[in-house]
Amino acid sequence: MSGSTHYVDFYSGTEVEVLRIKDILEQEKIPSIIQNDLHSGNLGGFFGGTPTTVRLKVRQQDFDKARTIIESPESS
Repeated sequence: MSGSTHYVDFYSGTEVEVLRIKDILEQEKIPSIIQNDLHSGNLGGFFGGTPTTVRLKVRQQDFDKARTIIESPESS
């Protein structure tokens, strides 16, 4: 399997935090996916997850670059 299509967990937190980090990564041309189990469960007609835990996933090949960007003082 190519690393370009394999997404891994990168960050979890509130939806606001995840959206902020997603925006930072998009500015650096790093694609990401938001996984919100509570929202998905509600759409599917069942309950699951918590309202304060949303996951952000990045491509495996971008993980180290994304971590460096998020850990830099400029991203705070």
